[in-house]
Amino acid sequence: MLMRTDPFREIDRIAEQFFGTTARPAVMHLDAYRDGDHFYAVFDLPGVDPDSIDCTVERNVLTVRAERRRPAGDSVELVAAERPMGTFTRQLFLGDTLDTDRLEAGYDNGVLTLRIPVAEQAKPRRVAISATGAGARQINA
Repeated sequence: MLMRTDPFREIDRIAEQFFGTTARPAVMHLDAYRDGDHFYAVFDLPGVDPDSIDCTVERNVLTVRAERRRPAGDSVELVAAERPMGTFTRQLFLGDTLDTDRLEAGYDNGVLTLRIPVAEQAKPRRVAISATGAGARQINA
């Protein structure tokens, strides 16, 4: 039996993963890095109203939601529609080494930046070592 497949089906599937669909927009792109005593998560959200951004942390899961809408009204005539619209959601699983109670968020020029301090108990510290006959010394842990 000869099976025929749609040659464009795989292309459509890959395009949906990268660009999303009207019902499910593509994910928001991010960079995440540590700089000293802080962890940063930087999300690209061009054209998003800052009031539509919702950032929550629950049990070390950071969830960012944002919405981008098309202009609406009786006088608006859509000529081209290529940018993804709708609600975007991204979740990050944060380690116990971060102090999520002191998370800071800022939005500037279409970029959402989250700054999370490293918890005090996760920072390197000096440990006192006692040695018989030589007295106490400190070494790096």
